[in-house]
Amino acid sequence: MSNSARSNSEKSRREFLQQGSAVAAVTALASTASAAANEKFTVAVIGPGGMGSNHLRNLAGYADVDIAYVCDVDANRAAVAAKAVENAKGVAPKTVGDMRKAFDDKTVDAVFIATPDHWHAPATILACDAGKHVYVEKPCAHNIREGRLMIEAARRNKRIVQVGTQARSTATVMKAMQLLKDGAIGDILSAKVWNSQKRRDIGKMQPSTPPKELDFDSWTGPAPLRPYQANMLPGSWRWFYDFGCGDMGNDGVHNLDVAVWGLGVQTHPTTIAAIGGKYFFDDDQQFPDTQNVLFEYAANGAGRKQQLLFEQRIWSPYRQEGYENGNAFYGTKGLLVMGHTVGWQLFGERNKLIDSQTGGPDLPAHHRNFFDCIRSGNAPHAEIAIGHLSASLTHLGNIATRVGRVLKFDPQNERIQDDSEAHALVRRQYRDHWGTPRGV
Repeated sequence: MSNSARSNSEKSRREFLQQGSAVAAVTALASTASAAANEKFTVAVIGPGGMGSNHLRNLAGYADVDIAYVCDVDANRAAVAAKAVENAKGVAPKTVGDMRKAFDDKTVDAVFIATPDHWHAPATILACDAGKHVYVEKPCAHNIREGRLMIEAARRNKRIVQVGTQARSTATVMKAMQLLKDGAIGDILSAKVWNSQKRRDIGKMQPSTPPKELDFDSWTGPAPLRPYQANMLPGSWRWFYDFGCGDMGNDGVHNLDVAVWGLGVQTHPTTIAAIGGKYFFDDDQQFPDTQNVLFEYAANGAGRKQQLLFEQRIWSPYRQEGYENGNAFYGTKGLLVMGHTVGWQLFGERNKLIDSQTGGPDLPAHHRNFFDCIRSGNAPHAEIAIGHLSASLTHLGNIATRVGRVLKFDPQNERIQDDSEAHALVRRQYRDHWGTPRGV
């Protein structure tokens, strides 16, 4: 990138953050797609396995959605997905291994991206540049720099980008967040997130030949090409630095996103401290199985600093405060404890239970919010700038754990200060590949 381009990019970052609201920014810039005036949306699903299969199943049930493409580099999985759509809709979508074929089709209005983490940002940027609106799974990016590039791609193309943190569209969680906003527990000075569940040991394996149905080179995409290992796929790619963000970026980011929402912060933390490592598993996983991360935010408009604590034990399937994975918000006049997939309890002074509610996550509501915003041009509930703040917590937490030092972070310029080793991890290394985002 040239000095002038870098200067312009940094200027745009500062200007956007200074707006103080992702909603204001996207409402001013978003425009509707061709589908806005039509009754139906034509969509492509990129990565129809895992969470992608949940999207596919729901999308196939919507009367106003036509599924034109399913894209997967695993030919068997693509075929299964296409058959499922045909059974539900009566018409089979096209199956492709190269996502660019779907992006190049001008009849496609929107794409759903449920690939491994390392493809989230490259695919989103390519789709936005092709004029598509995007629903992308969490964490929205593999690293902090990619998240910023996703925001820039959405803005320059005036596209709606929704991140798959569906708690943002879940009525139970929305009610709890409104209570916090209305001052139900006073000023919120700190919050806690916990991620405690039992993951499996993935073992230790040597490189081997990929199965014939898998195009492993395309699966790797712009990430550094490394030999295939049978314990990397499917799903366990998230435990490897090149492809995933650990469980902090897997389940943890859901609750971190709720924490950001409840705290009301609209920027990054300034100080990050962490300890952790592999205390339990003796396998090929690279990310911590045990991790404690502390984030501090600069003084808010009321002149108070705020603190966020993240705890992770992915070998401990025990509930704390009633929820396996959860959030606690500590206010000057009360406490709200919740599991975003289960419900919440609100306590006032002297530990008096004031209110409670139960209810599970609402994926269809998150889909509907995405489609409604394409039509209206309004900001979706989990707009990309919001998703970037939450994903960046996972990246900063993992970086601090990895280097074993307290980090000082410049929120406006998105730089780790006075630590070149840590700051290098704000970005990643790419190989020469068509999917490498411009500006990295």
